[in-house]
Amino acid sequence: MPSGRPDRGRLRPVTSVGVSSGGRATMSSTGDAVAAESFDVIVVGGGPAGSSAATFVAMQGHRVLLLEKESFPRHQIGESLLPSTVHGICALLDVSEELHAAGFTKKHGGTFRWGSSSEPWSFDFALSEKFAGPTSYAYQVERMKFDQLLLENARRKGVVVRERCAVRDVLEDEGRVCGVRYLDADGAEQHTRARFVVDASGNQSRLQGRVGGRRHYSEFFQNIALYGYFEGGRRAPGPHSGNITCVAFESGWFWYIPLTDTLTSVGAVVRKECADRVRGEREEALARLIAECPLVSEYLAEAERVTDGPYGEVRVRKDYSYLRDVFWRPGMTLVGDAVGFIDPLFSSGVHMATFGALLAARSINSVLRGDLGEEECFAEYEARYRREYQTFHDFLVSFYDVTRDERAYFSEARRVTRDSASDAGAFAGLVGGGASDDAVLISDSYQDQRKKDLRQRSREIHREGHRIQMQAAFGEPADDAPAVQGGLVVAGDGMHWAKDAESARA
Repeated sequence: MPSGRPDRGRLRPVTSVGVSSGGRATMSSTGDAVAAESFDVIVVGGGPAGSSAATFVAMQGHRVLLLEKESFPRHQIGESLLPSTVHGICALLDVSEELHAAGFTKKHGGTFRWGSSSEPWSFDFALSEKFAGPTSYAYQVERMKFDQLLLENARRKGVVVRERCAVRDVLEDEGRVCGVRYLDADGAEQHTRARFVVDASGNQSRLQGRVGGRRHYSEFFQNIALYGYFEGGRRAPGPHSGNITCVAFESGWFWYIPLTDTLTSVGAVVRKECADRVRGEREEALARLIAECPLVSEYLAEAERVTDGPYGEVRVRKDYSYLRDVFWRPGMTLVGDAVGFIDPLFSSGVHMATFGALLAARSINSVLRGDLGEEECFAEYEARYRREYQTFHDFLVSFYDVTRDERAYFSEARRVTRDSASDAGAFAGLVGGGASDDAVLISDSYQDQRKKDLRQRSREIHREGHRIQMQAAFGEPADDAPAVQGGLVVAGDGMHWAKDAESARA
């Protein structure tokens, strides 16, 4: 896909009130002085990508405004987290205690009825040294509660959060985005300035096109999801009771996520050519699909669908994978589903959203404190995000070949990630969110061994996912390599970029 600087010729100029960087009013087009707010950063969207990006920037002392069009809590899908998010991103956000206290269901791995094996098979995150010991689990979360938790954490960290505020467009000044125009909770139009605007408003973003370029949809992953919630569904025995279960069937595959002891999220992901299976009355369509899948039917034999409250609706979502060819322009960047979405089979949605938020925040923090230029910082964000996205995409393509057995999938994971672990360990590391080698995301024992290995030999370019956990847990820098030759490395605090390893430790 093409990348690089956007074609500014596609961008429509927006006439707006001007405010200096110090927040002073300037003149309107009529010559009248107009008071307006200004911030260092405006984040549009309060989901995990937006709240994480806002928090990471605010934690560096910058003034951040977050605008969310809805009123939280609100329903959202994407309920299965990865260890890299729980023990890396959430630790760096300083929200681990709140996450633990929420009482979410622990997941130690995943269970699949997939491939040539007629019996379900499971894996544990602990198979990967990257998630050894106390970091070998994640959570199944009710997104209403999880997203609210992250948004409240943003408030505690100093982010100004305004809900029920609908952003209509960006403001521009000589080709640079310099703020947003939005309707506040009372319906009044507001113009607010900022040095950076972060669009984290999701796959329905109305701002995404303002960076230029377009979305590129995957030709392979064009699916539709139909899902609902059930009380009383069966649980797997022992340590696998909290696992997500993914089951292939003729028209696609099912997810089965135990959110609480009794509440289960159940969804059918069907191929585009089977879209007629989800048309019509949704409850009947979901029941028909469940009947086609013996294992899910068995698990739900004594369950009842929830029919009221926030979980009472059977919903449809288009699960088309896509990635934009332009991520940013001067003064503006995209994160989360605004920039890309990948098939949800490996529960990578929140991981990609929050990981991308951290990458973008590193870029913004570096520019705001004057360390590095905007172009080189956002080029590093884009390169690292694209690499992580491509790793998941390539492995998912091979995993959708249901004629293979689990050993073949494990071997393919090792090939795609170029991991030195065992085949099973490479698989667990990839689907746990650890393929990107950002050290904040991995266990201390693995990190210690990795540092020893790095002293003995030169390795290929590292993947970004494992840095985050070590920095969150120990506050120390880890060896890093740029995503591309001549690129940037992660600074010692995990919140900035640096030119090289020596300056990263400064």
